[in-house]
Amino acid sequence: MRIKGRYSCLLNPKITLAILVKALSKPFSKTETVFENFVSSLHSQNMKMKHVTIKDVAKELNVSVSAVSKAFNDRNDIKKETKERILKVGKAMGYHPNPIAKKLTSRKTFNVGVVIPEFVNAFFPEVIIGIQEVLIKKGYQVLIMQSNESFEMELMNVKTLEENMVDGLIISLSRETHNLDYYKSLIDQGYPIVFFNRYNDALTASKVIFDDFKWSFFATEHLISQGLKKIFHFSAYKHLLLSKKRMEGYKRAMNKHKIKVDPEWIIETGLLVEEGERVMEKIIDSGNLPEGIICGNDMIALGAMRVIRKHNLRVPDDIAITGFSETPFAELVFPPLTSVAQPTYEMGEIAANLLLKQMESENTTPETVILNGILNIRESSKIRN
Repeated sequence: MRIKGRYSCLLNPKITLAILVKALSKPFSKTETVFENFVSSLHSQNMKMKHVTIKDVAKELNVSVSAVSKAFNDRNDIKKETKERILKVGKAMGYHPNPIAKKLTSRKTFNVGVVIPEFVNAFFPEVIIGIQEVLIKKGYQVLIMQSNESFEMELMNVKTLEENMVDGLIISLSRETHNLDYYKSLIDQGYPIVFFNRYNDALTASKVIFDDFKWSFFATEHLISQGLKKIFHFSAYKHLLLSKKRMEGYKRAMNKHKIKVDPEWIIETGLLVEEGERVMEKIIDSGNLPEGIICGNDMIALGAMRVIRKHNLRVPDDIAITGFSETPFAELVFPPLTSVAQPTYEMGEIAANLLLKQMESENTTPETVILNGILNIRESSKIRN
């Protein structure tokens, strides 16, 4: 006798025995029988032995293929009970929507590219978490690339993502990025693109940024409130727009309190711990010590603090220090570091939502979202009178 269809796996006695044992182990309701449990398990096993298609699910439930598609795509134009029944049976049968078919139908790849300058600091990974949280819920995959602070690498990353047909880009510019021609061409073509943290005002695009001016102003005022006047500013890379804003905030606070800023007090350091160490060593060797330092980020501040302690100077009694961007290290070092906390997760969420808006609509006006922070005052900047 030839057995076809859903009972064909009965030809394998080992599979049949295993299914029967499993069926007998299930609880019975008033309408269930051992045989019904057996057939249900048998059907499930048979489905696992082949790739289950959308047509299989539709045939099993005697519904249309479009109904199954609507249920698995979470469409609203299908009854709730029908959707729940389709999802339940589809799952039991081992059905998974075909992502390639979905992309071909919608003419979208459901991929989004993210390009960042580096992974050294905690700032960018925290932003990426916010981006992923939003986009993954919407069915997108997030492809992450880093430029290592190189414009050449950044451009290569962007072109690679574009060639792989990502539906949109979220970018934070490298420190070397001055040529904006390629970005301008993408924007002119209507390509969905959002910048965050590091950006350039010459680009007419949506961006999510931090109010660097205001919070640098507040950090500087805090040191002035401790009775300090000779306050240096370690400005990371001076040409970066965010560095310029922080420098302006520092100068405005000093000017407000009638403190004249010597040009030598503003020093370009870079962004890393070792760069903070190098600059601090030079200052101590010169003998021209500050009373306080506003650092462009926490890593610079940590490097400066290490050198200060090495030379048997005290933080904050000899030199008070503040950081910026609130890394996890701020509370772990001694003394704990005063720093400006930025809403990194929220920055990622907003950037992702701005991109979604562009990808889902042809006519969108560029938006600028400016975020606020918190000045967390700790022992590194509290002067004991």
